Amino acid sequence: MEESCVRPGESVEELLEGGLKIIQNPSLYRFTSDSILLSRFARAKVRDAVADFCAGSGIVGLHFYALNPQVSSVTLFEMQPELSEMSGRSIRLNGLENFAAVCCRVQDIGREYDEKFSLILCNPPYERGGFENDDYKKAICRKEITVTLEEIVAAAARKLKFGGRFALCNRADRLAEVLYTLKAYNLEPKRVQLVRGRAGAGPYLLLAEGVKGAKPGTEILPDIINTKN
Repeated sequence: MEESCVRPGESVEELLEGGLKIIQNPSLYRFTSDSILLSRFARAKVRDAVADFCAGSGIVGLHFYALNPQVSSVTLFEMQPELSEMSGRSIRLNGLENFAAVCCRVQDIGREYDEKFSLILCNPPYERGGFENDDYKKAICRKEITVTLEEIVAAAARKLKFGGRFALCNRADRLAEVLYTLKAYNLEPKRVQLVRGRAGAGPYLLLAEGVKGAKPGTEILPDIINTKN
């Protein structure tokens, strides 16, 4: 099975959770520790219908499922055909019949997904600025070139059921913008956590959860020290 799913130049990496594996390609964008932190931050409920926006190679959705096999389904939305196709092969490699890989922009996710999901995860491109001399395919995974924070939040608001949760990560210095945008789309911020590279350092990453239609009230969780950033 593994040989039929993996192409030349690709590798298979163990997720170290649930016995799952993921296909990676060094010529495309590789996942970082942000994705793992997000999948651990998000909370699962039994029979959750989960979506992974800006899924890339599918790491957030796959790792979240490895940690929470009680969820009912996971749909990976990724706009780059090469990454979406590769995530589809990771699904087949793991024999996951309750997964789907959909190739489209977040802004273009079809109406058939309106109010379908109880949980949406997103590790978005959150750096500002153009791609300059960067490889374009890698740059659009890191920088807001093809999608903005507001477009992602707006899409999440449309695709979530009432009471559904939206968990995302972003730059720590965009905390006010993230919380303001969530509230603007009726995704009440309920949990926030900051990540530092070492004790005493300023935070570089935020993790946030908004709940559709929830009452105000935000839990500020203890900071995380992540030495692998």
